[in-house]
Amino acid sequence: MSDAWAVRTTDLGKRYYLGEGEQYLALRDILAGVPRRLLGRGARAEPDSLWALRDVDLEIPKGEVVGILGRNGAGKSTFLKVLSRITHPTTGSVEIDGRVGSLLEVGTGFHPELTGRENVFLNGAILGMSGNEIRNRFDEIVEFSGVSEFLDTPVKRYSTGMYMRLAFAVAAHLEPEILLVDEVLAVGDAEFQRRCLGRMRELATAQGRTVVLVSHNLDAVSQLSRHSIWLDHGRVRDTGPTPEIVDAYLRSRQVGTAPGEWVDLEGRTRSTGDEVRITRARITVNGAPRVESNEPLAIEFDVEARKPVTLGGAMARLATIGGTRLLDAGTTEGPSIELPAGASRLRIELDRLPVAPGSYAVDLVITRVMGSGRKRGVFDLVEGALDVEAHATDASPAIDALVPVEAKVATVEHLGD
Repeated sequence: MSDAWAVRTTDLGKRYYLGEGEQYLALRDILAGVPRRLLGRGARAEPDSLWALRDVDLEIPKGEVVGILGRNGAGKSTFLKVLSRITHPTTGSVEIDGRVGSLLEVGTGFHPELTGRENVFLNGAILGMSGNEIRNRFDEIVEFSGVSEFLDTPVKRYSTGMYMRLAFAVAAHLEPEILLVDEVLAVGDAEFQRRCLGRMRELATAQGRTVVLVSHNLDAVSQLSRHSIWLDHGRVRDTGPTPEIVDAYLRSRQVGTAPGEWVDLEGRTRSTGDEVRITRARITVNGAPRVESNEPLAIEFDVEARKPVTLGGAMARLATIGGTRLLDAGTTEGPSIELPAGASRLRIELDRLPVAPGSYAVDLVITRVMGSGRKRGVFDLVEGALDVEAHATDASPAIDALVPVEAKVATVEHLGD
């Protein structure tokens, strides 16, 4: 790596408090607790906490694309939020040398009632661009985003993909010295993903900018970055050349969940809230001892709801072990699913598995209905919930990518409180 650094962290740590252990109290709460403390009783219990980052010592060099790898919940997104000054560290320090542009969440800095055109100027200003800079780059931003047809439409009517494309276009044309990108390749079609990769490569190689990329798409990380950082449970597990880090990371994962075998997901689940979460999952096949290419299968997963909720949909995403998404199966736009309080089981059935023999990963997603019901947010997402080893069979016909895959979400089975 270069001797000149763009980002340097020392003993960096970030702690979050869980449950009801609130770290901020109103004045009346403090005053009410004084008599109890003077009498030595009624002491407030220590709140539960989680260290999202711990003892992180890193130097990210100038002018390179650096990948951040790790399982869901490893601290990757928290790391970028600390670098972008959205979140303050609990311990340690962060030094930044250069102007920072960031794309961390879909539509951050966008106003839903404003049009795409108005949000380009608003978001550009939030990211530090002057009015002249935005006007000079406006046509280029719109062309890159591919949403020119909807430019004068309020962004509350945009799909998630359109949000991300416009947000990335603004952030990528800010021309910051340091660009922080979190899972931008998880949204959009293949052509837009290629443009994103090309733009990040151009920023680093042609313009000498620094790009810090968080992604589960290891194929993209391998293409873009020479060096990578592997985070595990909030700590740096390893750093070095990307091929070596990717290889070590893949070898640490268990591949090939046996059909019918339940996988406990409690330790890996990261919910946007605590209303409902995915607790375990399994793959089932029609009596076969293994998963076979181009044959039917089902994915079952249990969810736990604290109270009755309405799901916007349920989906299983199939990807290569390297992170390239191949298939979304389930429902995101269909009828809502009423989920009772307690444990329930969802089942996504595929009429065939349209992939060549090999190793694959399955992400599980349950969504919520937001606002008028047109937009869907995420209740829970477990990335890499299941690992699938697809086998060839002589009886299976050749795979035809033009034949659509039929998938449906079966009726919810209530398991009890």
